[in-house]
Amino acid sequence: MNARHIPKGSRVGIELVRLLASEGDRIFSTARARELGPRVGLKEAYLWESLYHLRRNGWIVSLRRGLYALSSTVPGLTPAHEFEIAMALVDPAAISHWSALHHHGLTDQAPRRVFVLTTSGVVPRVRGAKAKEDRQGFPVGDTTYQFVQVKPDRYFGTDKVWIGDARVTITDPERTLLDGLSRPHYCGDFAEVLHAFEVRGADLDLQRISKYALKLDAATAKRLGWVLEHQGVDPSRLERLAGLPINGYRSLDPTGPRKGPCNMRWMIQENLPGKLTT
Repeated sequence: MNARHIPKGSRVGIELVRLLASEGDRIFSTARARELGPRVGLKEAYLWESLYHLRRNGWIVSLRRGLYALSSTVPGLTPAHEFEIAMALVDPAAISHWSALHHHGLTDQAPRRVFVLTTSGVVPRVRGAKAKEDRQGFPVGDTTYQFVQVKPDRYFGTDKVWIGDARVTITDPERTLLDGLSRPHYCGDFAEVLHAFEVRGADLDLQRISKYALKLDAATAKRLGWVLEHQGVDPSRLERLAGLPINGYRSLDPTGPRKGPCNMRWMIQENLPGKLTT
């Protein structure tokens, strides 16, 4: 990329990019660009024109309206990680579901999109997209972000971790496994979630995951109890989950057909092709 590719009136924009990089602003807003503009001689009247040409020529990437990231073409710059971008797209945000499973080493399958848990009622959407089309996610460059909206009382079980130079929020292993039980289609499928439980194995914090399940919903708690018991956990340690009241049977795999034998202890319809082995 070369400055001659940008019209003379906007070449000062490249100086803005260099300044942003030196300031550590790999992700920046229009307001930040406006703040730094005078330091490189960029006048307010030319701000939008400069941003337009910088985006068109690949120096910056548009994340959503009024928010940008410096591209990998900026010399000496480590581009923003996709998890770091997720933190900037919506607030609050936590990397979750399949993305978190992969981060924690609970699956070998790398997701093709980044899953983000949030309580925000407003998330980035493709302009003009209908509600059903939102399930396709929000594309930014080569990455698609899938936002999973929850109520504030269900936003818990997160950790702060370092990804390169960025500190991001991610659901911890126990919360991630529970999210898989309630929305397995966001974690590959139910079989992949069961495999993740096996991988976690002895490292699973039984007290923590049980506490989390009781804060979520009865269906998730019953699925958890069934899985843990079939993995050989002492039934006496699962009595709080077993005693939780629930109206009617719930499918073990919420995405599967409503058929299969019913387990009265867990009020679970075992709708799997096979069963777990201890």
